[in-house]
Formats: sequence, C-alpha cells, structure tokens
Amino acid sequence: MPGSSRLANWKSISNIHNVIARDLTHLLQQRLKLFPAVALVGPRQCGKTTLARTLARCYFNLEDPDERTRLDALWHDAIQETGPVVFDEAQNWPELFSRLRGAIDAERKRNGRFILLGSVSPSLMRNVSESLAGRMAILDLTPFHWGEVRDLDRLWRCGGFPDGGVLDPAAYPIWQDSYLRAMAERDLPAWGLPAKPMLTQRLFRMIAAEHGAILNLSKLGQSLGLSHHTVETYLDHLEGAFLIRRLPPLEANLRKRLVKSPRLYWRDPGLLHSLLRLRPDDDLLAQSWVGASWEGFVIEQILSVRRARGEEFDAWFFRSHDGYEADLVLDFGRQREVIEIKLTSGPTPEDLARLGKVAEMVKATRQVLLCRVGKSVTTGARWVAALEDYLAACE
Repeated sequence: MPGSSRLANWKSISNIHNVIARDLTHLLQQRLKLFPAVALVGPRQCGKTTLARTLARCYFNLEDPDERTRLDALWHDAIQETGPVVFDEAQNWPELFSRLRGAIDAERKRNGRFILLGSVSPSLMRNVSESLAGRMAILDLTPFHWGEVRDLDRLWRCGGFPDGGVLDPAAYPIWQDSYLRAMAERDLPAWGLPAKPMLTQRLFRMIAAEHGAILNLSKLGQSLGLSHHTVETYLDHLEGAFLIRRLPPLEANLRKRLVKSPRLYWRDPGLLHSLLRLRPDDDLLAQSWVGASWEGFVIEQILSVRRARGEEFDAWFFRSHDGYEADLVLDFGRQREVIEIKLTSGPTPEDLARLGKVAEMVKATRQVLLCRVGKSVTTGARWVAALEDYLAACE
C-alpha cells in the first residue's frame, strides 16, 4: 500500500466497535463515491470523528500543532493513500485547502480520498468555497436524533450529544454546563467571537429565555448593552457553531401582513434545559416553558432526521399578523408540508380548522398536526400524528 511504512506512526483508527449506527453513514458513503472529498460539519462532540473513523484509514487532528507538523512532513505520502484520509478540525490549518486543491486536480478522477471535519461553519465554508468549489460535497452531522436513539423522552430531556446523557442519564446536566462554559471561554473566542466569556454566557441564557420567540435584536441588545448590529454578529457566530437556529419566516405572496423576523431556537434541548436550570429530578412537563421546548425539539428532530436521509427541502415558519401560524413549513419543490406542533394528547377540531386555513394560504399539499396522540393517522393530505409515527411514515 502506498506510503504504508512511513505512515506507521499515524493514529490507528480502524478498530472501532460498539458504535451506534448513524443515519448519515449511507449518505456519506454515497458522496465519497461521487467526490474526491467530503466535508462533514457539525457541533463539537456530536460524533463527527467517530463516524469518520468507521470509514477511514488514516486520521490527523489539525487542532494539534504536532499533528500539523507531521502532516506537513508526510504530505506526499498522505495524498498517495488509497483513502479516505481524515483531517479533523480542518479550519485550524488554512493551508490545507490549497494543498488539497492541487492534489485533487492532479488526479481529478479519483474520488473518496479525503474527509474534512469541522466544528465551525463560517471559516471552513469560506475556505471550501474559495479553494475546493466543485471538488467537495458538504454534509451536516447533528447530535443523535430519533432515527438513531429511539428514546424520544430522553432525547428531549438530555439532548442528543453522545456524552450528554442520552446514553447515560447521569451525565446531564454536568456535561452540558461544562460544554457551554468551554464554548464561551475557549472555542467561540478562538473562532473569532470578540465577546468576553461572561457576556457570552449571558447571551446564552437570554437566548434560552427567548427560545421559540420571534427574534428581537433591539431587545437583546438593550439587555446586553450592545447595538442590535453587534448582537446580530454574535448570533452569526453561535449559528456558525451549530448552537442555535434562526428559522426564517415564509415570505408568501398574500394580502395579509406577515411576520418578517426569524424565530430563535437552541438546537439541542439538553443545552437549553441546562441553561433553564432543569435539574435531573425536575418534572419537565411542569415547567412554564415546556411548550416552547417541545416545539424546538420537534422541529430539530424533523430537520435532522429527514436531511440525514438525503431529503432536500427549504424550511420556514409561517405567521400572519392576524394570528394564523404554523410552526414549520417544508418545501420540497413540487410538494409543500405545513406542520403545527402541539404538546397535547387531545387535538381539537379548532386546531385542525386553523391548520387547514394556513395550508390553504401557503398552498400546502400536506397538512400535519403533530401532538402526543396514542393513535396516529398518516394517510392522505391531512395527518394527525405522534412525532415517532410521522418520522417513521416519512422513511
């Protein structure tokens, strides 16, 4: 095998056992067959390295200066490997991208050679767009979702990070508290966020308090003593680190006035619940903010599961100034779903009637009322379903 003797000191990563299968594995394998390189991006500690190790021969952690030095010395041998070779935290070595471009262009028909991992989207994507456009596919990996760990209540309470309690509930909320502190004190500043850690942690808590609400930059800015432009920049960093989601509003050509600001969500419910001080023995359903938590959790599960299966769509929410709204609108091109999320086991005829009205407004081909019903109906154009049944029916 090319370079095998000189690369003997590389980290061995072929013997990985007892790993929970990730839904994205099949899509990643497909992209490796079609492209010389694939970038796998997602939040820190969501499982990117573990997934890549199940497919790859060799691995470099480019966050480690010694690893960068060794890769620099062994570059010729690395690019001759049959691959794939994993470059973890690729954004930490910008020189990598121009080198990869040269290596790929020298043997343009060789696919499946490199996997790049990154925990911060803006810098990584900028380098990809400048150096590797057309040579690399990009995939997002989320923490565990229902398609991988089918314990919905634990996923909701602890979130999907592998070490955050979904596999061992004793880890919550100690792991989340440590994760958020590390993000505020180390990772976000290293990725360019200029705020001091205490200010960042205040911003974390304020976003948690506003979870699911229409984003009001002026309100956040006044509370933090910052301009709304500065707050927006800070939110860009948090979204680029895959911590939050700003769900945009649907801009429909209607005669009604529509909300034009995005909704703000923490993407992982375990991080949200840690910030809201939910303790291990607290009753989640008794919390005043439980409805907003459930709404954000369901939205994230839908987007994560369906995109991991390779589905392509645009996602929005819908809200008119006269009170008609839907929590999620998915547009697949020829089809459009409108989804309303309720934390109830007993949806009312009024719920269905209002959803039908919204579906008519946005020209939806399917309307879905997601709630905690015991029996789901997922046929025809109108669905009333539990989240698990909805996701299973979409397989």
